[in-house]
Amino acid sequence: MSTPERAGRKEWIALGVLALPLLLVSMDVSVLYFAVPFISSDLGVSATQQLWIFDIYGFVLAGLLITMGSLGDRIGRRKLLIFGAIAFGLASVAAAYAQSPEQLIAARAVLGIGGATLMPSTLALIRNMFHDAGQRSKAIAFWSAIMMGGISLGPVLGGFLLEHFWWGSVFLINTPFMLLLLVLAPVLLPEFKTQAKGRFDLLSSALSLASVLPVIWGIKELAANGIETLPIVSIVAGLIVGFGFIQRQRTADHPMIELAMFRNRAFSGALAANTIGTLALVGNAVFMTQYLQLVLGMSPLKAALWSLVPSVAVGAAAPVGSVLAQRIDRAYVLGIGFVIGAAGFGVLTQMHVDSSLVVLLVGAGLLAAGLVMVMSLVTEAIVGAVAPERAGSAAALMETCSEFGGALGIAVLGSIGTAAYRGNLDSHLPSALPAGVADGVREGLPAASAIAAHLPTQLGNLVLDAARLSFSHSLNVVATVGAVLLAATAIAVTLLLRGTSHPASSTSDDAEIESGKREVVAEGNGRAAVVS
Repeated sequence: MSTPERAGRKEWIALGVLALPLLLVSMDVSVLYFAVPFISSDLGVSATQQLWIFDIYGFVLAGLLITMGSLGDRIGRRKLLIFGAIAFGLASVAAAYAQSPEQLIAARAVLGIGGATLMPSTLALIRNMFHDAGQRSKAIAFWSAIMMGGISLGPVLGGFLLEHFWWGSVFLINTPFMLLLLVLAPVLLPEFKTQAKGRFDLLSSALSLASVLPVIWGIKELAANGIETLPIVSIVAGLIVGFGFIQRQRTADHPMIELAMFRNRAFSGALAANTIGTLALVGNAVFMTQYLQLVLGMSPLKAALWSLVPSVAVGAAAPVGSVLAQRIDRAYVLGIGFVIGAAGFGVLTQMHVDSSLVVLLVGAGLLAAGLVMVMSLVTEAIVGAVAPERAGSAAALMETCSEFGGALGIAVLGSIGTAAYRGNLDSHLPSALPAGVADGVREGLPAASAIAAHLPTQLGNLVLDAARLSFSHSLNVVATVGAVLLAATAIAVTLLLRGTSHPASSTSDDAEIESGKREVVAEGNGRAAVVS
């Protein structure tokens, strides 16, 4: 086995270029949080249109990730990245100057298309630029930190822009960065594509979209409205189409996804770990946001600023995990990450209405640090477990699993929290409360806060105190469930993935675990690479 070529200064500068689209795409998930009231007032947005403005971006992004990952493998990842940057920049301008809700929804859909091209392309290019396992580990740790930082910065940036400019500024901020990417990408990023045979499988693309969208939509609807027939039918229909997609990959001459990848324990185990980690992280974020705003009474911007504090721990977690994985088996480091996350949930089980903010920040910081360490390492495992020409498809699968994990986090942990809230609330509400008011308060803390504001002062305070007490109880229950889940995952992932990796100082390229000769073209540096 030959020693893989180490990346030089150009590749590390190129990594900084790749951070631009990744930061903006991850920010676009959360940047709208504060802008909706301004958009609703200006455009006359209905409640249904407001939901679509929020959700259409994530739906399109999730539904097209697999397609775009495979397309990038075939036509070139740099080419797809540039196309995505153009689409994302133009859609951002269209969203900023939208004159109706329908125009804004359409622009957000195009943003989702652009995002679906950008996310797998950035990770796949990292796989192509960093062949040395140790360097790749550091590059992916940086990638993970940028992605999490973008999600955290979105609400803060949105709040700042809305205090000084009109609501369209939250979209327009994307454009100059995308222009910079268009200038730098052709100079600094190598092109990489497979020598693919046959036509692009449009049927597989349609099947992947028709399987992912109904499942994610159904999960989100169940989380928002409880058990209903239509979301369940949607999930079942998506799963049936998903089975058809898998069958298509088994029989197609040139499949979009090589199912043989899933026989690799490092790959399939890392996908599962990534899904659970995202589930826990997103599920907790929902409760943390409500606690800061509705229990502690912070303004949205102040709550967003405080929510950045745990990111201090996040910034160090990914590099520390990367260093540890160079010295010991990656499975043990993943186990440590999940244990740290479980400890964070353990701290959150001690949160009460009158608890210090420090308790919340410590718990959230431990949880975020542990799970970001996990996600950085599983990202490395996923892209390192496949040959470079399949990196785009592998990255797309990972991002799709992240979307599923986020939806499940809101649905599963949200449902558990709602049940705990309602179960605890009945014993604390004032007995003289009208039945209609009591039913409204049972919907959740946001509804209880709105109702309490319209009640007589003394009664409203009693209702709000009861709702806050019950919400704190629900947070404790969710944290307990999360701690058990992460502790169990720590054991499972250590046993499942033990022995699938070696310290990153090894001279062998991780891609060599895939058998068979596959020729790929690396156009950017003028050489062809053969991966065995």
